Amino acid sequence: MIVETNCEDYASLIRGRAPGAFRLADTPIAPPPVLQMLADVAASVREAFEPASWLIVDGDEVVGLCSVTRAPAGGVIDIGYGVAPSRQGRGFATSAIADIVTWACRTPGINALTAETGVDNAASQRVLVRNGFVQIGERLDDEDGALICWRRKTD
Repeated sequence: MIVETNCEDYASLIRGRAPGAFRLADTPIAPPPVLQMLADVAASVREAFEPASWLIVDGDEVVGLCSVTRAPAGGVIDIGYGVAPSRQGRGFATSAIADIVTWACRTPGINALTAETGVDNAASQRVLVRNGFVQIGERLDDEDGALICWRRKTD
């Protein structure tokens, strides 16, 4: 299940605390500097578009995050996601991305979703393939190295 985030959710996660009435997985979703970067991205996106990000939740436990990585352009939103290491391989990312796809298909003005994965990240690639994304190319990123570019139409 996905739950829309707010600034306070990120502040809690950065401090190592669960947002709201949730509890945290036994391993962090990401280190505090990465969570701060995600909070900053969400705040920037939120200025032009909402929702900007979602908690990935299992019952009352926050197991991951999914974000719009930049303000939509031309009806396309780019997403990124991550799951706490101790909760990976259990279908949480696949289910969360399915929820995002369903939301996007019902949202006027969104024509497609895009995402990128590391060329060696087979698990993340499977998440996207299972949700109807197709590989549209590759690119080299200064920080992340070789990436596969993915796209899914909403119609």
